[in-house]
Amino acid sequence: MNLREEAASDARVHFRWDDPPREDLYSACVHCGMCLEACPTYVETGLEHQSPRGRVYLIKAVAEGRMEINEHFSDPIFTCLDCRACETACPSNVQVGQLIEEARGQIRQAIPLTGWKAAVQAFFLRGIFPHPRRLLLLGRMTRWYQKSGLGKALRQTGVLKVLPSHLQEMETVLPPIHPPVTQRFPEVIPARGTVRKRVALLTGCVMDVVFAEVHEATVHVLTRNGYEVLLPRGQRCCGALHIHAGDRETGKTLARQNIDAFLAAEVDAILVNAAGCGAALKEYGELLHNDPMYREKAKRFSAKVEDVSRFLYVNGYEKPKGRLDTRVAYHDACHLAHAQGIRLEPRRLLGEIPGVELVEMPEADRCCGSAGIYNLTHPDMAGKLLEEKMRNVPEEADYIAMGNPGCMLQMAVGVRRLGRKQKVVHTLQLLHWSYMKEQDTRY
Repeated sequence: MNLREEAASDARVHFRWDDPPREDLYSACVHCGMCLEACPTYVETGLEHQSPRGRVYLIKAVAEGRMEINEHFSDPIFTCLDCRACETACPSNVQVGQLIEEARGQIRQAIPLTGWKAAVQAFFLRGIFPHPRRLLLLGRMTRWYQKSGLGKALRQTGVLKVLPSHLQEMETVLPPIHPPVTQRFPEVIPARGTVRKRVALLTGCVMDVVFAEVHEATVHVLTRNGYEVLLPRGQRCCGALHIHAGDRETGKTLARQNIDAFLAAEVDAILVNAAGCGAALKEYGELLHNDPMYREKAKRFSAKVEDVSRFLYVNGYEKPKGRLDTRVAYHDACHLAHAQGIRLEPRRLLGEIPGVELVEMPEADRCCGSAGIYNLTHPDMAGKLLEEKMRNVPEEADYIAMGNPGCMLQMAVGVRRLGRKQKVVHTLQLLHWSYMKEQDTRY
């Protein structure tokens, strides 16, 4: 081994870069095993190193210099869904999600991506998602692709079969693309009637491009209930996908931009309708805990962040009167149920809609396999988890409701695979439809 190889090998023992996994976090694990049956990858594989307990042990081994940062360490850390189900089950309150994300940051410093994987990550995570104008262009191109009939033609001719099967499925279930709310609404949207509170809405990246209809429903529900809504133009992607991928520096840059944009708006609350984004925003304080300029600002920012379903439940909303007469199964997005502890509130909102029958889903908080872009980076495991998830979706349900865009796409794939006619929707969409139906019956 030459000197360069020795130096590289030495750098992979211990965590040597900023934001290493903290000793007080991994030392809290007592290896009791309560997390095992909660972990989707452990249940699927039965392998100890694919369990939360095993991953924490590996992190501790590298921190103490008993193991190198190599493929044997990297694989189980990146195979983790970061779903946080283990945190719900853990009696010692071990913050496994934080440990995993910090370990991924160390791995990407020690073993940078190369080849096509590096190119794809650089293009999307750094080249597209942090830049609103580029996202807008991507949205326009996708909308043209759908409306021109090109997508249908490519499917009919079989050209898309050159893509991996999971990407073909994603293309098929992609919802119709609409212009983003940042293009259709002013920066300040007035409340209807007396103003209860002044709130800001995170528009994000994927949500505003792919699920603009969800944003529109959210804005209408909020303004109808007396909340003035701001769409700060200086906001950016939340950075969750970057942090999950080990690119903590880009994640921090985006966090600082969002903190500046939203704190300048001087709102009572910062609302989010995407579970993964909400969890990331609430953890900005931890992400920037070593930044002397943003440490306190990040804490003030995160204290204002709230999922829109919980915000409405706590702060009040007008009970809808429009009947929908439908059966709805509710899926707990991992980063809503496990990371934010929000389970009751969305169900209460749905239960208040006249004619809606809630059909409880067994293991509703079991991960569907989406997990950010996990279904793209680990399609085999994600596919197995989706298959298991769909077994629990009641066939009698007309709609499957949830509060996260990644889950919506993943569950739509599951519905398509089974040939069902169920529709996948966001919780706020059903509430919005009830309001709209009530309005229609007045005339």
